[in-house]
Amino acid sequence: MGIVNLSAGIFILILGIIVKKFNLSILVAGYNTASEEEKAKYDETKMTKYVGNLLIISSSILIISGFVFSFYNEPLSAVWVSWGIFILVIITGLVYLNTGNRLKK
Repeated sequence: MGIVNLSAGIFILILGIIVKKFNLSILVAGYNTASEEEKAKYDETKMTKYVGNLLIISSSILIISGFVFSFYNEPLSAVWVSWGIFILVIITGLVYLNTGNRLKK
């Protein structure tokens, strides 16, 4: 199971780097389908930087647990705990992002 965590973490890490480095707001859910008037209200650079950082940080949870599970024969419940922490970090980051006017111009 360690290889699953490791490969998923590396994939998410690559996505985070791409979103952050190349300012790809098209990969941010909801923003790419918003109208031009709605998009004009938000700071696109700030948003892609935050989303990229969130993906990079959350991918580190899966990568670290993937290395740990590769060297130690952990039970399947430990894998679910790592994915639970991953989801918790994502949800917490999105709630923080969407509360207040953090991305408004």
